[in-house]
Amino acid sequence: MPRRIIFLLISLLLSGCASERPGRIVIGSKNFTEQLILGELLAQHIEARTGLEVERRFNLGGTFICHQALVAGQIDVYVEYTGTALTAILKQPPERDPEAVFRIVRERYRPLGLEWTPPLGFNNTFAMVIRGEDARRHNLKTISDIARVAPRWRAGFGYEFTERADGLKGLVEIYGLTFGSPPRAMEIGLLYRALTEKQVDIVAGNSTDGLIAALDLVALEDDRHYFPPYYAAPVVRRATLERHPQLRRALEDLVGKISEEEMRRLNYAVEGEGRNLRQVVVEFLRSKGL
Repeated sequence: MPRRIIFLLISLLLSGCASERPGRIVIGSKNFTEQLILGELLAQHIEARTGLEVERRFNLGGTFICHQALVAGQIDVYVEYTGTALTAILKQPPERDPEAVFRIVRERYRPLGLEWTPPLGFNNTFAMVIRGEDARRHNLKTISDIARVAPRWRAGFGYEFTERADGLKGLVEIYGLTFGSPPRAMEIGLLYRALTEKQVDIVAGNSTDGLIAALDLVALEDDRHYFPPYYAAPVVRRATLERHPQLRRALEDLVGKISEEEMRRLNYAVEGEGRNLRQVVVEFLRSKGL
């Protein structure tokens, strides 16, 4: 679908939700559990710390939709991942140094009127995930290990992963992978179900997914260091920061506050235990003294 049409659809979807009222900001998120948790975390902390009215516009879709909504002023802030911004938005080649990636995306976003605040603390990289029983049976520990079994396997990937510069195409080239049939593109939320029900044999998940251990799945080591760092950080409109200086201070409170293990626990509490997302966030912020 042409980008002009996508942008029009975004505009229609989000029309009327821009921050037009004084004292209100709009927080967006992508359409998976971790993003909903992070969006709610921003919302609760900003409400408590600044007194600003927060409108939640979660589940907007993928990276491109959230980015365009931010550029257009239809949301004020959402959490993005540094490696995703580098490759999917800026169309730059993957870079392995986390500080270099952050520096590049921060500088390249400035002309768009957008500002990256320092990361929240964790790196949520892509993870090639297989069933634990298969890992044990075939002694699979790294992505390189699966080259010998991939011709008999079926793969399943999210739609973005099949298209991104840091996604499927580069992965199969770097690791020399050939699957038994063309990989299936599916919604991110269906990947682990398809894997556990043996509809596919390998999926591209996220390293902070709480269900990996709970479902006896194994994330393979990226032994050739294909994937760039994906540190989560709020991206905010500069005009919003200028209009509400207290917002910057609130976002700075969250710098480095979430480890990878803590993010896995938060994800599992919502996905694996079915707990109320807002209450999970309340308890986490309280545990951090925020």
